[in-house]
Amino acid sequence: MPLLHWKDEYEIGIRSVDHEHLALIGVINLLGDHLDPRCGAVEIRGTLGEICTLVATHFAHEESIMRDLGYDQYAEHKADHDRLLGEIREIQREIGAGSAVDFRSQLGERIGRWFGRHFETFDARLHALTDGPGLSMRE
Repeated sequence: MPLLHWKDEYEIGIRSVDHEHLALIGVINLLGDHLDPRCGAVEIRGTLGEICTLVATHFAHEESIMRDLGYDQYAEHKADHDRLLGEIREIQREIGAGSAVDFRSQLGERIGRWFGRHFETFDARLHALTDGPGLSMRE
């Protein structure tokens, strides 16, 4: 079950970042497949681990670009990144501890909602900045 569908407005115009966004959506949608009751917590934990690794690497890349650009909302954007990483790690702890939380019904919505909102707000603003004339960061 896809949790996110690619939208052209998710592109920020930096090829490597856009490629990472596509890869993240692919793994997030794999998580959606693993939320099927026939899959176990092992598959979900593994996919969450993969998402966490990809997200951390992607965020470091995107934050480097923002610093290089002198991005005026870097702190807010980074705080949103940190919030998601913290949330993923908390979900991993809950699942690992055998929490009674019904993670299957909440997990897909939590992850999908965060990425959709982040792409549509923070990354959309970064896209507007990278569309400026003479920007050397575009690949």
